Amino acid sequence: MGGDSTSSRAVVQNAGHAFRMKAQVIKHEFEAATPVPHLLLRCVQALMTQMTQTAACNRHHALPQQLCRWLLLSLDRLQDNDLVMTQQLMANMLCIPLDGVSAGARDWENGGMIHFADGRITVLDRAGLERLTCECYAVVKSEYDRLLPPTKAH
Repeated sequence: MGGDSTSSRAVVQNAGHAFRMKAQVIKHEFEAATPVPHLLLRCVQALMTQMTQTAACNRHHALPQQLCRWLLLSLDRLQDNDLVMTQQLMANMLCIPLDGVSAGARDWENGGMIHFADGRITVLDRAGLERLTCECYAVVKSEYDRLLPPTKAH
């Protein structure tokens, strides 16, 4: 973002693939006016939309809707319908009581939308979760889709 350091840290929530680059390489790409800066700025814009929408959602919507939003956004970044995540980690990530996550997971499991066992969430009925979530999910998803459309596999 133009500074030489950051006080932020990244937390990996799900297993998968990632890339790591030295800061100097990224700085060089920005200075060389390659397409990379535009891609990174679109990533930042999408993330800013997610952060502001999450703040509004946490203030105005019920806990089950917030959980649905978070779960669906997490799934959007995975290749399948499985998340490796304990209820305690979900509660920590969302800054909510564990019993709130447990109640939501139990309701969704009883409704046939998810299966939760041994720290793994398998989504069985994504459309059902999408019906339960608030409009915040669609706002964030449409912004990610607009700014960072999926690329075709080669």
